[in-house]
Amino acid sequence: MIRRVVHPSRRRRGFTLLEVLIVIVIIGLLAAVVVPNLLGLLSGSREDLTRATVKSGLNGALDNFMASIGRYPTTQEGLALLVQPPDDPDLAKKWRGPYLKDGKIPVDAWGNSFVYVSPGNVNVNSYDLSSPGPNGRPGDDDDITNWDRS
Repeated sequence: MIRRVVHPSRRRRGFTLLEVLIVIVIIGLLAAVVVPNLLGLLSGSREDLTRATVKSGLNGALDNFMASIGRYPTTQEGLALLVQPPDDPDLAKKWRGPYLKDGKIPVDAWGNSFVYVSPGNVNVNSYDLSSPGPNGRPGDDDDITNWDRS
């Protein structure tokens, strides 16, 4: 009688359906845990980026403008005066801009324009600068501002 010898490596050539399903379930469980955490980190990083733009980026540009011109842009002039010279010839002589990189007015991490008021309602000797935050509505609790809210 002739016996056939089957090598162990030739005995199984693939995964069973049950093994594939188990792997898919494990990947699904990992994704259910990891994805919400990553989305939370992304939301936090957007707030951090916007806070840095309000506290440092635009603050620095506005302070440089103040050093050149001797005052902050008015609310009517807005942040546009940081990237384009003023119409007033006397101010245009003093203007040393653009004061913002790339000559563009930045938006917050959600694509909203910053709210600029000068003289400020809170910072009466300078300006108020804020982002409407994730919901895009200014004046509520998720706003990011250049003043401390107590």
